[in-house]
Amino acid sequence: MKRLDILATIKDGVSLALLNYLSVVCTVILYVLTVWIPYLNVGTTIAMASLPAEMAKGNVINPTFIFDSKYRRNMGEFFILMALMMGAVWVGIAFGFIPGIVISYAWYLAVILFIDRDMAPLDALRESNRLTYGNKWRIFCAEMLLALCLCIAVAVVNALFHIGDVAMLKVIGVILVFLLVIFAVPALIGVEAAVYKALAFPADQPATDQPAADQPAADKTAADQPSAE
Repeated sequence: MKRLDILATIKDGVSLALLNYLSVVCTVILYVLTVWIPYLNVGTTIAMASLPAEMAKGNVINPTFIFDSKYRRNMGEFFILMALMMGAVWVGIAFGFIPGIVISYAWYLAVILFIDRDMAPLDALRESNRLTYGNKWRIFCAEMLLALCLCIAVAVVNALFHIGDVAMLKVIGVILVFLLVIFAVPALIGVEAAVYKALAFPADQPATDQPAADQPAADKTAADQPSAE
């Protein structure tokens, strides 16, 4: 079972966010501008949920990808998945709030798996639960620590550029604070991408690797070779 490294996850998430900073911001803007359009908004919502998967693969995001018709292909199953997730989370919340939080992190990767690997809703939920087992609190800590760091950075920049009464410094400070706040969206998506990358792809397997089923045959062939001794 893969164990997440919290600091490594944050570092990887920030790196992925920096790579796609402008692309993600533009994608979010496009989504907000078109979310009111019926039917189209279903596809764009599903596409937005696939952002972590695309970032995890190292792809540079093209903001217009959210309009691709392929994301509307499985909208019925997407609605089923969301209904199952939301229903279970609310039931968990009704039993003391904490169970709902645990369920939400158990199914943290379900939507990404549904889109990226074309899994059935129940299969995506099961696989997400398997991948996140033992890592729920690590995912939570990574997100909270990143959010805390961003809040501290905003507070420090705001304080530094408001020392004295220099108008130009205040303007620069406001701009930097705005950029940091905007960066929070790509950064949090980047952490989700880093979690998916670490848990769903725990090790890079060479394309020439043979399936495990071929191993016995290979062992048998080796055993049939005459000994060199």
